[in-house]
Amino acid sequence: MSKQPMILDHPLVQHKISLLRSKRTGTKEFRDLVGEIATLMCYEATRDLPTEEVEIETPIAIARTRMLSGRKLAFVPILRAGLGMVDGMLTLVPAAKVGHIGLYRNEKTLEPVEYYCKLPEDIGERDVIVLDPMLATGGSACDAITLIKKRGARSIKFLCLIAAPEGVARLQETHPDVEIYIAAMDEKLNENGYIVPGLGDAGDRIFGTK
Repeated sequence: MSKQPMILDHPLVQHKISLLRSKRTGTKEFRDLVGEIATLMCYEATRDLPTEEVEIETPIAIARTRMLSGRKLAFVPILRAGLGMVDGMLTLVPAAKVGHIGLYRNEKTLEPVEYYCKLPEDIGERDVIVLDPMLATGGSACDAITLIKKRGARSIKFLCLIAAPEGVARLQETHPDVEIYIAAMDEKLNENGYIVPGLGDAGDRIFGTK
């Protein structure tokens, strides 16, 4: 049975998503906002990381407190738009390793085509978080996660900023074990496979290309 997606309705996330949507938001501000939202989403997506009790010497006394218990993480952005989320994730987890998966969408079939895949050698020992600002048809996300599973990963989460119901349904059906984190769930896909109302092409807006 597939897991229900977590929609992050935190006021800061929703405020920044609203700014992202505006066509008046320029490249630098857009890129900064993507990173900031990714940081806030990382906070939620890592909520279940295990901790262990340790002793820390403060200036006053010995404190028994908790630290992460060595669980290893890997962030895997789907190129190219997913790159915009990486720095925001690394802000909270600087020790995480970063892999990359390159997929482009065939404009006729709307299906993804793989052109690059480079993952940490120990990917099977890590909790993997796949990053892509948009979950539209779900094809790229499903294919990327399939590639990661083939290389041994067992614990995978997917983070996106904007999702269409069609993409969520496809990802849940294809990979029911993957937890999905979404900043905003939109209405639908249009006839060209773009999310409505969406925010346009995330890659073009992050990197200033057309």
